[in-house]
Amino acid sequence: MEINQLNLESDKINTPKINELYSQFQEILEKLNDKKLPSEAVQYVNDIVEQANSTTLQDKALLKFLKDKQNLIIKYLEKEHKIVPKGYYKKLWLAVGMTAFGLPIGVVFGLLMKNMGLMAIGLPIGLGVGAAVGSSMDKKALQEGRQIDVELKF
Repeated sequence: MEINQLNLESDKINTPKINELYSQFQEILEKLNDKKLPSEAVQYVNDIVEQANSTTLQDKALLKFLKDKQNLIIKYLEKEHKIVPKGYYKKLWLAVGMTAFGLPIGVVFGLLMKNMGLMAIGLPIGLGVGAAVGSSMDKKALQEGRQIDVELKF
């Protein structure tokens, strides 16, 4: 079974942002065709593409709609099949690292120095930890063949 492609009318793609998002979405679908996905995943993606192709939205509403549909596909593939785009885990773990590691380290540092103004010192530490963890997970996904050769910009 093959994944359907986006087929929006050219008059709907009237701004540079929509054009870039449309191109990125199209590229994701092309790269997914190269992966051997189970039939239920292909059916799920095709249902979303069909919804996108049949939309009558324009401008900002279309941009939001396409972003939402693209995110639905990415989240489904990550959750059910562990297939992710380039840099997915790095972006995810940057935020997790700052909040889960950086803030507690900063609080401890602030308490030890008896100056809670130093709490922000933990944020760059957490950022570094998150970036390292995310990069290693991205490398692992690439080695296992679970990575789509597309970096999300939207």
